[in-house]
Amino acid sequence: MSGARARAQRPGPRISAPSRPIERRAVSERLRYPQLSPFATGLRCRCPRCGSGRLFEGYLTLAPACRVCALDNSVFDPGDGPAVFIILIAGFLVVGAALIVEVSFGPPYWLHFLLWMPLGLGLPLLMLRPFKGVLIALQYRHRAAEGRLERAD
Repeated sequence: MSGARARAQRPGPRISAPSRPIERRAVSERLRYPQLSPFATGLRCRCPRCGSGRLFEGYLTLAPACRVCALDNSVFDPGDGPAVFIILIAGFLVVGAALIVEVSFGPPYWLHFLLWMPLGLGLPLLMLRPFKGVLIALQYRHRAAEGRLERAD
């Protein structure tokens, strides 16, 4: 038996159609919309599915649905995750910079207040919206959902 004939007779991997409606919808969605980077779409605050529609209605209020692809945004719940990450990151940056300035230059306390108070308030506010967008895009990418118990009856 030649090598080509042996390869032709070997059974390949079986590809079956999705059996559940949720899986069918996910497959058709993947075929219609290209898979976008959650970091690129999240940092730009754009729809995680199409990359075009706006993700937010206000500063931090999610739009009910994407105006371009009609993705339902009510299923996403970033919770307090972005705020926690930002508090840790911004706190590390501001406190670290304040310590370096104190050790290097020893300015008076009123100058510390003038330097670090606006940065301590402004930096988290600037970072919150993009971080929330990234978390929502990651939830979409990994199909995150509420935990459910499936019982075998």
